[in-house]
Order: sequence, then structure tokens, then C-alpha cells
Amino acid sequence: MSASLQRRVLVTGTSGLLGRAVAQLLHDRGFLVRTLQRRAVDSPWESIQGSVVDPDVAARAVAGVDAVVHLAAKVSFTGEWSEFVSTNIVGTRQLIAAAQHEGVRDFVFVSSPSVAHFGSSIVGASAGSANPLLARGHYARSKAAAEEIALAADSPEFRVTAIRPHIVWGPGDTQLVERVVERARAGRLPLLDGGRALIDTTYVDNAAEAIVRGLERMDYAHGQALVVTNGEPRPVGELIAGICAAAGVRAPGYSVPGWLARGAGSVIEKAWTAAGSRGWVQDEPPMTRFLAEQLSTAHWFDQRHTQAVLDWKPAVSLDEGLALLAEHYREHPSPSR
Repeated sequence: MSASLQRRVLVTGTSGLLGRAVAQLLHDRGFLVRTLQRRAVDSPWESIQGSVVDPDVAARAVAGVDAVVHLAAKVSFTGEWSEFVSTNIVGTRQLIAAAQHEGVRDFVFVSSPSVAHFGSSIVGASAGSANPLLARGHYARSKAAAEEIALAADSPEFRVTAIRPHIVWGPGDTQLVERVVERARAGRLPLLDGGRALIDTTYVDNAAEAIVRGLERMDYAHGQALVVTNGEPRPVGELIAGICAAAGVRAPGYSVPGWLARGAGSVIEKAWTAAGSRGWVQDEPPMTRFLAEQLSTAHWFDQRHTQAVLDWKPAVSLDEGLALLAEHYREHPSPSR
């Protein structure tokens, strides 16, 4: 019997694209998988419905497991700070405490490079330190605080690593791909500064593999934060055009100055948050300052240290990922296409 067959792993946040991919990969490799998510899901493994914010749910979820992969988070460009604190900070602290009490050995915290992105360009940088005071936006600040809590808990008895996959996308993605496609189709997706900013992204299968490798390579990865990308930085306009081509929609053809989008984004974000608190809007805003910064500043990372620690390299290139995305849209065409 392999070592993986003897290990039971809890994966939180499996209602999302990346969480599902991680759980499936662990299952395929012979781990005994238990998942925790807010919504009921059909799966071949044990599944618990609930929230890490509930201490009883957290305790039940970690009972009898050997390791935790924690992806559950509030991911949004807007919202009240208290909502991010509850899920991303309190929920993480609670799950860690429950895991330590249960005697769990390994804890993989799935973070984000945004925890160390402070508005300026990132050009071939290493992971950098999370900073909740300087990170941009409620999501990034709350994830930075949660990552600090997670890594502070690292010890020989309770090993913790933080894996930061950068801009994860793939077939079935509703966070990035569908928003790009929908806004491009509606003519509401401008390029900022001509789409020239060089950025890294991560195909979902590569991100899932890196996270699982973080668990498998915990002897080397614990105590560290590792940024994960495809290692293929490209201009943001080229990436958007590739996604649009895969979906069969026209790529954006007009540009807006980045400085103007950042200023407008700040105003829109505040108005959207206020409207959301009153129930007037449910979707994401067309622009926020954080989103404008992400679309108009370079952010790509040196992957040599990550790949050495995880003994891993991306298996799916960006072009291969775009081909798989096009295949997905041929098999599942959009109703309005």
C-alpha cells in the first residue's frame, strides 16, 4: 500500500474550480479524500456541507484526517471588510486550531500572490512577504493576514506551507474566463494601457498539481510561501485575446489609460459595495482599483525556487491550455454565442 493510500486529506472550498481539481487529483493518487464546502456537491468521496466559520463544522471536518488543504475563502473585488475577516481570517484561524487539536500533521494553506503585491510592477520577483497593511483590497489584505496566521503555526509537529497560485484559469472557470468572455461579448472589456502589461497566469491542472506537491513535499516546503505560475509571462492583451478566441467572441479593441481606470475603479468599488450592502447589486463591479492595477502593471515571478522545492514543473503550457479551453467551448457552447 502506498503512503498516499494511508492518508486521509481534508480539502476545503471544493465548490470552486481549483478546489475540485485538487480533490480529484488527490483522489486519483489514492489519498482518502474528505471535502468541506458551503454547497452540497456530487462526488466520489466523503463530503461535508458547511462553513469553516462554524467551529462545530471545522471540528467535524478535521476529525480523523492526517492533512488539510485549505482553499475555502471569500473571493470578491468588493464587499464589507467584516465578511472577509469572518471567512478568510477567522475561518483560517479556527480551522488551524481544530487541526492542531486533532493532531493533524500537515496543513497546506492556499494563498495568493496578491498578499505581497502593493500596487507597483512585479518583474521576475520571488514570493515576497505577505503584508496585510500594504496589500491592495479587502481580499488581498485578509488573505495576507490569514497567511501570516498559518505560517506562524508551522512547527515540526504541525507543518504548514503556503502555496500562492497566480490567476488560475481553465475550462469551467467562472472567476476569470467567463467574466472575460461575457464582458468582451457585451463590449464592456477595455484594455488598459493597450494591454501591454506582462503577467503570469496558471492553468488549473498545473495549480492543482503544485498544491498536491506542496503536501507531498512538506519536508521541504513547510514554513515557506511559494508562488506558482505557468512561468510563461505574456502581455495581458494577448492572454485576453486568446481566451476570447477560444470562446468564439471578439477580443476587446479599445484601450483606456491605466491611471484613469484606477481612479474610476476606486469610485466604482465604493459605490458597488454600498449598493451591495443594500441588496441592489449581486454581481462583481465592472472595475475596481485592484482590478485596474492587476490589468495595467506587470506581475510575473521567478519560478526556480518553487519548482526546486516542489520538484515540479507545469505540465500544460498556456497554448495547450487555450486549446483545451476552445475544446470545452465547442462541447459546451454559450447560449448567447
